[in-house]
Amino acid sequence: MARLRSAYLIKASVALVVATLVAATLVAATLRQAEAQDLSGAPVKLIVGVAAGDAADVTARRVAQKMSDSLRTAVDVENRPGKSFIPALREFAGAPPDGHTLLFISTSALIAQPLHPDYPVDLTTLTPVTRVATGPVIVAASKSFPVNTLGNVIAYAKTNPHRLVLAAGGGMGSPAYLAIELLKAKTRIDVALLAYKGGGPALDDLLRSHVDGVLDGLPVIGPRAKAGLLMPLAVTSAKRLPALPDLPTVMEAGISDYEIDCWFGIVAPTDMPAAIAKRLRDEVAKAVAAPDVVEVLDQHGMRAVASEPEEWSAYLKSELARYAKIIKDTRIKPE
Repeated sequence: MARLRSAYLIKASVALVVATLVAATLVAATLRQAEAQDLSGAPVKLIVGVAAGDAADVTARRVAQKMSDSLRTAVDVENRPGKSFIPALREFAGAPPDGHTLLFISTSALIAQPLHPDYPVDLTTLTPVTRVATGPVIVAASKSFPVNTLGNVIAYAKTNPHRLVLAAGGGMGSPAYLAIELLKAKTRIDVALLAYKGGGPALDDLLRSHVDGVLDGLPVIGPRAKAGLLMPLAVTSAKRLPALPDLPTVMEAGISDYEIDCWFGIVAPTDMPAAIAKRLRDEVAKAVAAPDVVEVLDQHGMRAVASEPEEWSAYLKSELARYAKIIKDTRIKPE
């Protein structure tokens, strides 16, 4: 009996020691995870590949300000503008995956990747944090143009080959340019396509009737549409734009499977722990829900998304595949 009692006590002691060790391990792992998510020890750098004042820059700065308050550390926006976003990518390259260096990207940055075989990084291999916001391109026509619906524009182009002149604000690597190329491919219309370096020059030529139509974002098209200086015809998103609820989508004009969105998002260096990515995503979600950030997004014709990292990763991969196909099928060459 004494032996049985002794054996029982030994087993109980061993079990207690094992349980204590397991609990200590779990507590240590929890503490390490909490420490990894605590980003207050050093400033966070948010690299933006466009100049100050651009829509992406304005949005990034509002989000960074909110994140600074919440994380209790500075989130500093650093602009690295340059061709095909290369300077920003170079600044970002080699950063440690600790959550203190992030890259703010747009649709144009992803479009640049299949356009340039020597692109320095595959954006889909970076750690996804979140898609911040999204919005459409707007199709607009000159007031002097003889038709006032997208369907009639397409019919005009088919009966007047190569007479229709469309302008893309933002250049060859912009969502507007791809939106025109996709429209041409879907409808088989023959049009002259002009790529402008910015929305301003393209809009000036539209107002002078030097071009028949322009594709660009709400900040460029919206104020002139409200002033009656041009005719908005359609939006390239799957759903109508709340700021212009009477404006139909391209798909409502009878062009199936047509969608081009302008979006902003955040990625981090490869191999960043998932816990840090999730923490950062949650901080961005709080930021874009703030009324003043919502107001900024509305002004740019965009809505907040704040997708989970896994969803953002899948979206990036699908968008890259779609843009690569459009570029290949339409034989777009880099500028």
